[in-house]
Amino acid sequence: MFGRIGGNALRCAARRPAARRNLLCERRFSAHSSHASAHSTVPSAASPLGSITTELDRISPCFEISAERIEILDSPASFYSTLKSKIRNAKRRIYLSTLYIGKTEHELIATLDQALRENPDLKVSILTDCLRGTRESPDPSCASLLASLVTNHGPERVEIRMFHTPNLTGLKKKWIPRRINEGWGLQHMKLYGFDDEIILSGANLSNDYFTNRLDRYHVFSSKELADYYASIHHAVCSLSFQVLPDPHNAAGYLLDWPKANGAPCPLDDPQKFIAYSSTFLKPFFQPNIDTKKALEPKTSTHAYVYPVAQFTSLLNPDTSTEFPAVTSILRLLSTSTAFSGARWLFTAGYFNIHPVLSSLLIASTSPSHTAISTRGTVLTASPWANGFYGSSGISGMLPAAYTHLSAKFLDQVALAKRTDSVQLKEWRRGTVGEPGGWTYHAKGLWITLPREEYPSLTFVGSSNYTKRSYSLDLEVGAVVVTGNQTLKRRLGAETDWLQKNSKAISREDLRRTERRVSWKVRLAMWITEKVGGAF
Repeated sequence: MFGRIGGNALRCAARRPAARRNLLCERRFSAHSSHASAHSTVPSAASPLGSITTELDRISPCFEISAERIEILDSPASFYSTLKSKIRNAKRRIYLSTLYIGKTEHELIATLDQALRENPDLKVSILTDCLRGTRESPDPSCASLLASLVTNHGPERVEIRMFHTPNLTGLKKKWIPRRINEGWGLQHMKLYGFDDEIILSGANLSNDYFTNRLDRYHVFSSKELADYYASIHHAVCSLSFQVLPDPHNAAGYLLDWPKANGAPCPLDDPQKFIAYSSTFLKPFFQPNIDTKKALEPKTSTHAYVYPVAQFTSLLNPDTSTEFPAVTSILRLLSTSTAFSGARWLFTAGYFNIHPVLSSLLIASTSPSHTAISTRGTVLTASPWANGFYGSSGISGMLPAAYTHLSAKFLDQVALAKRTDSVQLKEWRRGTVGEPGGWTYHAKGLWITLPREEYPSLTFVGSSNYTKRSYSLDLEVGAVVVTGNQTLKRRLGAETDWLQKNSKAISREDLRRTERRVSWKVRLAMWITEKVGGAF
């Protein structure tokens, strides 16, 4: 059939399932305990670090990497310069998974174009979300910008894909307005791969993420890890529309559902699409095949990277790994005395934390006035550092909605008698839309073990840890676990600069007149949830 997305030509025909490409890379794991130095300690399964890795080994594949091969960037400018440098130096492959690329990112596209011209063996694959990537069509959009790369270099060297959620079809798709319809599910992964390197981040590819929107950016130099995330990227590409240039279309492009996809188009038959995706994607999230070897003790001099993903909207039954990983670790903190005196930092630019995670974070801390105290900090954007601040329509209500949720969280903390053990901080650097104003978009979790100064574990990636992240969007990231002191110091430095422009907020602060949330905001939140959306 032919259809339209946002006024654009769309080719979504019933297809005969094609043979699946073998996208899974070989996953090898080795625990180099015999190579640990005399000053290294090998964590036993009974130690806090050992109990964490034992849990993760049962959930996710694991990749061992030298700690010095992980770089942590500290600013949007550094992220952008690194991105362009790695594009210019790539020889074989570039793969970019992102929510969207800004419609005016001509410099970034020119950098990709130049790299393709100078490196004849280079191939580029870009995956974005379909709803977000076509939002402005038929005016200039992410889709029309990316289609120019295909025009210049051909579909053999440049693959542009856009994922469309199976949750938005039929009458919902017809009547729910643009931008609001993105609340029914998005391709939200952020994977930036170049040859044998991969950047995991929460940042998208547009000007604010390159200038004044703070996020996190971890660069991993590892062929095995880059291959693994490439397999995830290409798997989702094969479940997505292909963007092809079309000079006869006002938007400048066509969205095609290729025969090679195998799965039926999600707009034609969402249930069969999900059934196919469930079988197709399941192998990507399996833990290491050699379970015995995976459960061997791990050396403290290295880092262990556990890729995690949340693809709930595509999996029935749900075999996603991020939610099981984060809940397993937080339950350890809540129930094991080995973690008494630990500390954690949780951050999300949009504070709408899943209620299970919220309860576990609070439960992991010590009641007020306890001798050995486990403490936690939640860091989020203030309304004046929220990317939706000053937006028109329903989007403009979101900063107040997040304030309402922050207040509910602090009420929960007080009810649990954890006021002295859990603090909420808001990040602000100027005001959005004014000169010098920044937005805050970082997300993640860090855990510092008892009697230690720096974190030994962090979650990094695209997830906002919300109901939406765990039900509607496609998310990917990693849990990084290490006993290496140098890497732990760098993780500690990351938590320091993220908190640099923050201050603690109390329940009383949120009850002030200027922070009160109107009934209209509460009503909009209720309606959005009732009709199946999320924010």
